[in-house]
Amino acid sequence: MVPTPSPQELLIEEAPALAPEVVDGQPVKKPDKEQKSPTPFQESLRRLRRDKRAMFCLGVIILYVLIAIVGTPIYKLAGPSYKSNMTNTVIPASVYRDFTHQEADRKHEGPSAQYWLGTDSIGRDLFSRLMQGMLISIAVAVVVELLDIILGVAVGVLAGYYGGWIDFFLARFTDVIFAFPGLLFIILLVGILGTKANDMLGNIPVIGANGNARLLFVSVGLALTVWPLMARYVRGQTLQLKEQQFIEAARTSGATDFTIIMRHLIPNLFSIVIIASTLNIANTIISEAGISLLGLGVQPPGSSIGLMISDATDFLQNHPWEALLPSFVLVIIVLAFSFLGDGLRDAFDPRSKD
Repeated sequence: MVPTPSPQELLIEEAPALAPEVVDGQPVKKPDKEQKSPTPFQESLRRLRRDKRAMFCLGVIILYVLIAIVGTPIYKLAGPSYKSNMTNTVIPASVYRDFTHQEADRKHEGPSAQYWLGTDSIGRDLFSRLMQGMLISIAVAVVVELLDIILGVAVGVLAGYYGGWIDFFLARFTDVIFAFPGLLFIILLVGILGTKANDMLGNIPVIGANGNARLLFVSVGLALTVWPLMARYVRGQTLQLKEQQFIEAARTSGATDFTIIMRHLIPNLFSIVIIASTLNIANTIISEAGISLLGLGVQPPGSSIGLMISDATDFLQNHPWEALLPSFVLVIIVLAFSFLGDGLRDAFDPRSKD
């Protein structure tokens, strides 16, 4: 009979098999499970995170949005009360730090504990007005980009997917809109409907109050002039995607055109839509500021970056700070969105570097 080995002998015999592999004197650890390869979207995010300039600009944009949304209520609660020389009454910070409040004896003041960035020509808090202007810029940009994406994606996908007379008709219609001067269209729209804006929209919260009624027409005008560019981007990408094998496979399996568009085409257009929208936000903010600078946007006592610059132009020689402050903020946020858009384009489409 063959003697049965003891458990200690079995452990000694199996020990070499359990020892780790050694390469160049260093043990090599074997992975427990095979690592899954990252998806194209994960690879794009990884490239974006390695772009230090884009990530810094993203941080600037997040800070910009936080200041615009939560900065005003915090700022109103953080200040001390003071006794007004005009009315001989105690005014709390929630009142004199409101962007519409005026103090006739506090004109053109510099930064202080009460007014962190000083006051303008009629004694209004510059910091409060700047935060309100930043909020207006964000609101207009969001409305414009939502309309831009809806119209641009719808027209671009239909034209690129179906082709034929549908493509011809939509392409010619897009060319007509694209050729029409955007600023002239907005001036025409606001000139016709702007005088009635307060009557039509005055009872709507936020929109109708504080001179913001015209913003709706400005936003619609901007969206109607920028969507053709989005439609061109989407159409070109759709023409490439519809020839791919996964689209042919969906057709072969009996999927309807609506299913193919919603489940296969539009999700694959995500990257180009996000890139185009981010780059267009900078142009939208500049356009809104320019329209308000011309007196066609936000009306007093409201506030926007363009309106602040317009109000300060008469005092550039003696009080340049009042115009430089909103101009500096406008430049910073436009550059941040522009550089972030470049980073997104490089991350989601590395071939664009070539």
